[in-house]
Amino acid sequence: MATSVEDNKLLTEVSAGTPMGDLMRRYWFPALRADELPAPDCPPVRVQLLGERLIAFRDSEDRIGLIDEFCAHRRVSLWFGRNEECGLRCAYHGWKYDVNGQCVDLPSEAEATGMRSRVKLKSYPCIERGGIIWTYMGKPEEKPAPPGFEWALVPAEQRFISKRLQECNYLQAVEGGIDSSHVTFLHSAGLRNDPLLAGSKGTEYNEGDLMPYFEIADFEGGLLIGARRNAEEGHYYWRITPWIMPFYTIIPPRGGHPLGAHAWVPIDDTSCWSWSISYHPRRALTTKEVEAMENGAGIHVKYVPGTFISRANKSNDYLMDRAAQAAGLQYSGVEGVGMQDASLQESMGPICDRSKEILVGTDNGIILARRALLRAIKANREGKKIPALTPESQRVRSCSVVLPSSVKFTEGARHGLFSELGTDPVTV
Repeated sequence: MATSVEDNKLLTEVSAGTPMGDLMRRYWFPALRADELPAPDCPPVRVQLLGERLIAFRDSEDRIGLIDEFCAHRRVSLWFGRNEECGLRCAYHGWKYDVNGQCVDLPSEAEATGMRSRVKLKSYPCIERGGIIWTYMGKPEEKPAPPGFEWALVPAEQRFISKRLQECNYLQAVEGGIDSSHVTFLHSAGLRNDPLLAGSKGTEYNEGDLMPYFEIADFEGGLLIGARRNAEEGHYYWRITPWIMPFYTIIPPRGGHPLGAHAWVPIDDTSCWSWSISYHPRRALTTKEVEAMENGAGIHVKYVPGTFISRANKSNDYLMDRAAQAAGLQYSGVEGVGMQDASLQESMGPICDRSKEILVGTDNGIILARRALLRAIKANREGKKIPALTPESQRVRSCSVVLPSSVKFTEGARHGLFSELGTDPVTV
């Protein structure tokens, strides 16, 4: 059954006061890479999240502020401001704000008037963890514990993080992340040639069974989406993708390669930040792996220099190569796993009209994720418990495994999904 126009609106609108926007504000989520604010008193950075225009800065004491972009005086952008002496000073008239948005200096008014103490900009708390600056944009009294994703807890040398602009609603990207059925088609060349994917026995199972069967199980953080394919006689090859509320996924590993994870954080209703994380729970990433990631291999991309915009993007038709497509070198003619996904997700339009879809059995994970989000919206409105607020509920891995056909993946793959920190992934 297709999603109704009304439900599509509920699922995709993220501004303050919308049901989904209010739900997302219950969680910590990535705002910036830590190296975007590399040192105390460095230049401020523009940030737009959930439809709000904000400014981020690191003050003289290394504290991070995320505040309203616009000065309370005449609404000038504080991006032009001076980051100095534990505050951001507006370049227009010198009004200065600390990391909590409080005006700490108002040069044109006498302190005796009390005006300065009454001027305070909207601000959101930030923490630094796992190479990322996270923010919480909800009610202070509902702030959860800091995030517990495994990739945010491993040592820095075991993790590589990138982000890129994606010009469509966040949900299109999330649904691509939980759809394992497209991999054998869209990413077929990468399964054989990409240095972060190639050499896996699982690729043979992917290519040998183009009709995966999906089983989905609830867990405390969201859904475990199992894609089952035929393996040796009496066995199935399972790839299990956790979807963690509201917009996180972890990609099942291939061979000895690092795991991949995503966060699709809404900028507004029609664009999002696609965060891509490659990590290994037990070992440091090799120099060869890091170089491949920096060169756009796996889920990462090459940038337009000085930006987080992919070199292949909508403005240049993603550098599509029709000759490579015709020759079978790239299934869609677009190079790179990350942009193969993004190009097709963006092609649906800024917000996909889900009322016109024709869904089939391989879309069961997507269908159930939408229902889970709608249930969470309702629960949040009614003041009831919602998933994935605790670090423990976020501590899950993806895995790929061959199991006897009589064994349920929730039992046979449990050791791979809920593993101890510092252990090897379970992978085929």
